Amino acid sequence: MVASCHYLVLPVAMAASLLLSAQAGTPTTLNWEEWKASRRESIGGTNGWSTVVGLAWLEEGTNIVGSASGSRVPLPKGRAPAVAGRLLRSGDRVEFEAAPEVEARVGGRVVTRTLLLADEPGPPTRLEIGPLALTLIRRGERLGIRTRDPGSPARAAFKGLEYFPPSDAWRLEGRFEPLTNAPPLRITDVTGATKEEKSPGSIRFLVGGREYHLAVLEDAETKDFFILFRDGTSGKSTYPTGRFLHAAHPDPSGRVWLDFNRAYNPPCAFTSYATCPLPPRVNWLPFPVEAGEKLSHLQH
Repeated sequence: MVASCHYLVLPVAMAASLLLSAQAGTPTTLNWEEWKASRRESIGGTNGWSTVVGLAWLEEGTNIVGSASGSRVPLPKGRAPAVAGRLLRSGDRVEFEAAPEVEARVGGRVVTRTLLLADEPGPPTRLEIGPLALTLIRRGERLGIRTRDPGSPARAAFKGLEYFPPSDAWRLEGRFEPLTNAPPLRITDVTGATKEEKSPGSIRFLVGGREYHLAVLEDAETKDFFILFRDGTSGKSTYPTGRFLHAAHPDPSGRVWLDFNRAYNPPCAFTSYATCPLPPRVNWLPFPVEAGEKLSHLQH
């Protein structure tokens, strides 16, 4: 998806394969088990969203990292030293300096001081302190540290995902309508921050004989369209803020396939430390889309 979102949920190669299969006209049930397995890994795997245990926004200057009370970047007690080190922020530059006798690693190499790269444009530096992994994220002018712990209670409690039964009725043929000189989409995230994103156009499709449309964003990682949408099931049988969907680029005739069977929950369904973008008002569908991922037992 767009570089500012970073919510890719499938390995790129598999995502491309599944999207190409859908565009070629194969049944939605093809690779359905593979799709579900990839989604499960993206949530319950050792680097999944259920492992995220912290998000702390950095101040200019010195930011203490550790499990001691009052740390600017708090780490889980019993999983990290009281003081693991400090993060030195100077504008957009952030360096980590390990505390004495604390072993920190980047790429398997022990470091005492290292520059951290943020997730935009990415990929971010992965700083490991014991079992924990820390990454620097950028959201507008803000820089923060996201902490993952594969031993998190949320990961231990994760039992899987629920779906509507796959249905070809929710694999819809649409037409891409490019937009030139269109105003950018204003995308607000769950923290209240708003960012303007350029949309290449919208996909028009029919449901019940009526035409609807969804504005799309470009996903630089998977090289396809990324869609934020909300529908009549939101807050009932699906996640309240809406869901995400990918669609392959149009064929030469402008045809696009919207496979709502592959609609999925945002990371905020699994951790309160995500910065999920919310669907813009133009992407609120007035009917229920009873397809794709349903409400999860691990909601925040």
